[in-house]
Amino acid sequence: MNILRKDKKDEESGIFNPFQGIDKSTVLQESRVFHDTPINTRKCIHILSKVLYLINQGTHIGTTEATETFFAMTKLFQSKDVTLRRMCYLAIKELANIAEDVIIVTSSLTKDMTGKDEGFRAPAIRALCRITDSQMLAGIERYLKQAIVDKNPSVASAALVSSLHLLKPNFDVVKRWVNEAQEAVSSDNVMVQYHGLGLLYHIKQNDRLAVSKLITKQARQSLRSPYAYCLLVRIAAKYIDEDPENPENTPLSEFLESCLRHKSELVIYEAARALVNLKSVKSKDLDPAVSVLQLFLSSPRPTLRFAAVRTLNKVAIMQPQSVMVCNLDLENLITDVNRSIATLAITTLLKIGNENSIDRLMKQISTFMSEISDEFKIVVVEAIRSLCLKFPRKHSVMMNFLSSMLREEGGFGYKKAIVDAVVTIIEDNNDAKESGLAHLCEFIEDCEHTTLATKILHLLGQEGPRTSTPSKYIRFIYNRVILENAEVRAAAVTSLAKFGAHCDALLPSILVLLSRCMMDTDDEVRDRATFYYHVLRKEDKQLASSYILNTLSVSIVGLERALAAYLKEPTDKPFDMKTVPIATVPMHDQKAVKTSGESTGVAQKASTTSVTTRQDVYAEQLAAVPEIAALGPLFKSTSKPIQLTESETEYVVSCIKHTFADHMVFQFNCTNTLNDQILENVTVQMETGDEAEVVNYIPCHVLKYGTPSTTYTIVQYPEDAATVSASFTCTLKFIVKDCDPGTGEPDDDEGYDDEYVLEDVEMVVADHVQGVVRTNFLASWDEIDDENEMEETFALSSMSSLEEAVTKITQFIGLQPCERSDRVPEGKSSHTLLLAGVYRGGIDVMVRSRLALKDGVTMHLTVRSQDPIVSEVVMSAVG
Repeated sequence: MNILRKDKKDEESGIFNPFQGIDKSTVLQESRVFHDTPINTRKCIHILSKVLYLINQGTHIGTTEATETFFAMTKLFQSKDVTLRRMCYLAIKELANIAEDVIIVTSSLTKDMTGKDEGFRAPAIRALCRITDSQMLAGIERYLKQAIVDKNPSVASAALVSSLHLLKPNFDVVKRWVNEAQEAVSSDNVMVQYHGLGLLYHIKQNDRLAVSKLITKQARQSLRSPYAYCLLVRIAAKYIDEDPENPENTPLSEFLESCLRHKSELVIYEAARALVNLKSVKSKDLDPAVSVLQLFLSSPRPTLRFAAVRTLNKVAIMQPQSVMVCNLDLENLITDVNRSIATLAITTLLKIGNENSIDRLMKQISTFMSEISDEFKIVVVEAIRSLCLKFPRKHSVMMNFLSSMLREEGGFGYKKAIVDAVVTIIEDNNDAKESGLAHLCEFIEDCEHTTLATKILHLLGQEGPRTSTPSKYIRFIYNRVILENAEVRAAAVTSLAKFGAHCDALLPSILVLLSRCMMDTDDEVRDRATFYYHVLRKEDKQLASSYILNTLSVSIVGLERALAAYLKEPTDKPFDMKTVPIATVPMHDQKAVKTSGESTGVAQKASTTSVTTRQDVYAEQLAAVPEIAALGPLFKSTSKPIQLTESETEYVVSCIKHTFADHMVFQFNCTNTLNDQILENVTVQMETGDEAEVVNYIPCHVLKYGTPSTTYTIVQYPEDAATVSASFTCTLKFIVKDCDPGTGEPDDDEGYDDEYVLEDVEMVVADHVQGVVRTNFLASWDEIDDENEMEETFALSSMSSLEEAVTKITQFIGLQPCERSDRVPEGKSSHTLLLAGVYRGGIDVMVRSRLALKDGVTMHLTVRSQDPIVSEVVMSAVG
């Protein structure tokens, strides 16, 4: 008892854990007391508690140790003490997956399960089902079916929940218990009814018709349990979402609306939440659910207020107009004593607010920001960012508010959210650039986070030189060289170099500052300063653009692979950077990735991330195929598979195009959806009337049911380098062997040839180029002289807006928009789209497209590259 006793000081110091620091070997040694006679009940309970604590803390207990402890514990079944016996059941459940021969206690558990002691029956059922396998289940099936309909609610619930655990590995056995589960649904006990409905649904969930009948039947019977009603609401909503266009869904939608009038608030909220989250929901259908949630906003119960405002917060993202009727109620919640509710209320108001209400909302937010946690502050920041993008003219009010938040105390996550918000606003709204940069400059004066400091310095180097007075940022940047750690100093040096490369008037001053940095104590800072100093001193615009303004846009993983291949065999040829794949978007985020830190510099550390990209994965897979590995380095892979069949057909095929220097590899991912067939020697035969030539097929040897596999077709480009487009008809060819659906074994060795027609596949200009971001487009444009320049004017009569034209042009040409030129300012009748990238073979290509809107879109397209044929090819993408 001394261990469990706490005095007042302990209570004030925090939570007391009596098992803190216990040793596994000591506890297992103590478990020998289980063999003692008579049984010391109190001591055994304490030791079992320690064993359970160790397991739940993730402490590794070996099979031998667990088995010895388990067998020692079985002696405790002699005790009639209820607490000790129930601790034994818990220990059996935890040790079942570790110890061996746990089935030895089956007879004891079966006896307790069918005995008269009500305190033992329910936990015995749960423990028994944990150690039961498919062979043992037949022996206790009768007892479980009886337990499901037992008059004792705890026994019936235990049996129903255990049946759910047994369902997946023993579906054929458990599905025979439908009648018992149906009887449980008719029980007077709310939990038994809830668990019974859950089991019944999981047994029938793969049969849509059976599920529909279940919902209809239970809706008519008026379930007594609010928990069962909530489950029925979720089942109905899931059923509707799986096939939103089904006319049979109308009665289910009516059922959900009827639940809005239920006597239980729990059911009413669940129905409202289900209605607003339906995939096919329309704005007018939201009104009944929003009205109910609006009533909950004024509930005296904090849980209801929180649930309602959180749901409305989500609705406001997609359907802000529907939530506007709740404005007054939401404003009343801003002063709610529960700050979580207040935060959600204010963020909801921000999402549905109009331009005139922004000033008032900002004042209301400022009154309680200091009282909420960083987690909720981040929610507010995200809402402000969205609002600023929605109403760009109000950027000054919101930017000032965000800057004041930056000056307050807060953790890294909170500060990062604010910085990301300011950066997004700067990039989206050119008018907010200078004020945003000024706020960030003030922040880095006292910034404690290296990651944020380097991110801001990178942004200053990128955006600062383009402002009206770039010189005002130099002081803030150079202060970082004097006051910060080496990583921040290195980023500051690169930022200074960008000002020198971009602004001729500042170059002499930048050279002086860089010369001082050349005496830094850190070698990374010295190397960067020395390199940039000597590049800038030559006053060569092209040199500065190549090595300072434009980053090295190669894949780090690809660079490592190319260097490893170069070093394998001795050669006199210098390493060619053009053989390295261009950097692509990481697999976890296919949207545009913004650099989070400094990314330019000769001595840049590659630790910035060998993030695996989709192309890196493809390159590794293709290198394992000898016929493809011989084609050389991979230049580009398409980001999304092209579907060549419908998803419901017997053979599902999609295509990914891989671009190499002289060949294109078509990767066909195939899935056989017929369980009574095995396909062998699977290929996709491609034919074309164009000049491209199919040179090799790499078959998939076996395509089993439900197991995706791959076949490749290799196409050589036409001899005419200016011809890069072609259209192919595709036919899936294979040998079919009938097989046993159960085992998958073929009926005989003989098969027959068959084929399946697929959709056509095209090779287009965009397949031959890889987009690259050029930080300073004008400098990069001047790097490529006008010797191979081509110009042409097009009338894009089919396009009705500049935004549509920008999207289509970018898609056809396949290059990367630069300097945010893919964003067309509102109300403009003319716009210039800047595109940059690399053509296969490592040839730089730049495009400037001047667009004018008048009776359709007129485009003046100018293309520059290092090769006249490449200019012609890129021009043909539009023409």
